[in-house]
Amino acid sequence: MKRLSAVVLAGFGLAVSSAGAAQDGFENVEIRVQEIAPGVAVLFGRGGNIGVSHGEDGTLVIDDQFAPLTEKIEAAVAELGATPVQSVVNTHWHLDHTGGNENFGKRGAKIFAHENVRKRLVVGAPESRWNIQPARKEALPVVTYDHGVTFHLNGDTIDVRFTGGGHTDGDSIVFWREKNVLHMGDLYFNITSYPFVDINSGGNAYDLIEALDLAIGLADDETMIIPGHGTMANKVDLVEYRDMVAESVSRVAELHDSGMSLEDAQAVRPLDDFGRGGGFIDADGFVGAIWASLKAENR
Repeated sequence: MKRLSAVVLAGFGLAVSSAGAAQDGFENVEIRVQEIAPGVAVLFGRGGNIGVSHGEDGTLVIDDQFAPLTEKIEAAVAELGATPVQSVVNTHWHLDHTGGNENFGKRGAKIFAHENVRKRLVVGAPESRWNIQPARKEALPVVTYDHGVTFHLNGDTIDVRFTGGGHTDGDSIVFWREKNVLHMGDLYFNITSYPFVDINSGGNAYDLIEALDLAIGLADDETMIIPGHGTMANKVDLVEYRDMVAESVSRVAELHDSGMSLEDAQAVRPLDDFGRGGGFIDADGFVGAIWASLKAENR
């Protein structure tokens, strides 16, 4: 599961200092802007995709990537003709989605997230190999919710909904009702990687299926879907992803129930026909996460 370890490192984005920015190539990152509907845009850079609502009521962003990219993100927002960021929603706690929190918090933006996001940012993960330190006060969500929150902003009704987990135990999706845009956070990757179920952050493969079902229920054939990573997608893409996850869980559960060890289950390559694994979670990593989910569910 070496590949899985690599993605945890990349996902948490530990290099957030200026020196780290130069060392890790942040100075070469370009923030690409794609306006997908009037007043709704996506920023692609390094880290999780950023959703933007902008207009006469102000600017709301969904996730904020890494700290060294804040000025570039602000420039991209200005390129849209938008006012400075006033509100930030975190889809989950990983630092490639929350790394800019402290910078935006210091600039006066209010940060919103599920209660579990704040809890994990407060304690960090100092015992881990990456020594993730507790977040500073300015980086913490100041508004938390159990089930969700709705913004009435820029002519849109924007629903933020806790999914019950999947990728982590604090995952939210964001749906622009009028514009028919759905931000998935890292519950959905539109890249060749297998899904990332972060067991150490309360993720669970069974919860992931339920979260994807929830999202699919919100979408129609015209819905524009913003993945946590990768290019824009649609409902067909999301359904295919959900079916791949469900079939993967079924196959691994069958091997588990047959009495195989995890290592033997990985060795038979049960997921190779999906043709995935070119991203940062390989098949062994996903099989391992499903295996751990089975143990957690006592299945």
